Amino acid sequence: MTTSARSASLLQSFTLLHSHRVPLLLPNAWDAASAALLQMAGAPAIATSSAALAWSLGYADGGALPRAALLHAVEGIMRVSKVPVSIDIEDGYSHEPQAVAALVADLLALGVVGVNLEDGSKPPALLVDKIGAIRASASSREVFINARTDVYLRDLAAGEEAIAMTLARLSAYRAAGADCGFIPGIDSQQVAARLAEGLDMPLNFMLLDGGSRIAGLFEAGISRFSQGPAPFLGAYAALLRASSHFLGSGREEQTEAEAKELSFARVNDLFA
Repeated sequence: MTTSARSASLLQSFTLLHSHRVPLLLPNAWDAASAALLQMAGAPAIATSSAALAWSLGYADGGALPRAALLHAVEGIMRVSKVPVSIDIEDGYSHEPQAVAALVADLLALGVVGVNLEDGSKPPALLVDKIGAIRASASSREVFINARTDVYLRDLAAGEEAIAMTLARLSAYRAAGADCGFIPGIDSQQVAARLAEGLDMPLNFMLLDGGSRIAGLFEAGISRFSQGPAPFLGAYAALLRASSHFLGSGREEQTEAEAKELSFARVNDLFA
């Protein structure tokens, strides 16, 4: 099978995983080793966490990761991956739609089949333009786009206004060519049902503390579930504990408390 035929087959497989027959549980990797272990655990596909990948390379989350470092890391992940892989590229690391499309093209050349692209704090029209540029380019259009809106994650609105804003943004991203809508920062079954009813696209929720609510959220219309940086934080909390015991520093109690409180903000501050 040629490289292009293999990529097309993986893209088709990844798209079918969003078909609503069963929940798509999409664990988040950050390097080749974590990707290989997730495959060993039985993951049908793998996504990256932009925060975890950036931290693993010594950068803070939030657009600080150099393009070359991202592509090098993805190359390592793809070297061990046999399942479909989707890469979180934050806002595309550029405000220029054509530059974002060029980055997606480079990722596709490595064998990636999907990207996660967010609006963040920028006007939603900018993400519409980025999605449009990706779909307009022959070298980047064959990709599964998971369009993320940060309405809830950034507390841009609340209550009915937040639902209306989320529906409006994701509808625009869908019209521009997005395949799936990602709404981090909320796990309400009631809100999930409202969003699923109002949108003609698969929806992705991020669950940071386990999967006890997956059945109810899937019933409400959410088909894809990811974990973001939670696996990285858990793994490195274990490293912090084990290193403290190994070093015999006399800080075991303090380090145990620190490991329990290893949050996104604390790790991100290490690289600020």
